[in-house]
Amino acid sequence: QVQLVESGGGLVQAGGSLRLSCAASVSGRTFNNYAMGWFRQAPGKDREFVAAISWNGGETSYRDSVKGRFTISRDNAKKMVYLQMDRLKPDDTAVYYCAADNYGVAPTMDSEEYDYWGQGTQVTVSS
Repeated sequence: QVQLVESGGGLVQAGGSLRLSCAASVSGRTFNNYAMGWFRQAPGKDREFVAAISWNGGETSYRDSVKGRFTISRDNAKKMVYLQMDRLKPDDTAVYYCAADNYGVAPTMDSEEYDYWGQGTQVTVSS
């Protein structure tokens, strides 16, 4: 089992930066058995894929609208995954969720592939 806790959300101006963190508490399997992803959901909208990273950090995937602005990374020794968000836009406003894919290798963008989810952290970008 995996317990995920996101942090780092807040209110920022458009063009600003924010770094989200996801701390994992892992029982049984080691953290590096999990591919990790970030998703977001704005009010009234479906949850959407943001970024994902393979078990060893060797492969990443991003939705087109955040490419070049967001960077996903992980530290398996610390059991942490991060989302560095730069040049934020108002459209980035959403609750951001960290997710773990049990024994996942590829950084899938399909939310149904993820087995564990954090509680979410709010990111608000003002105009």
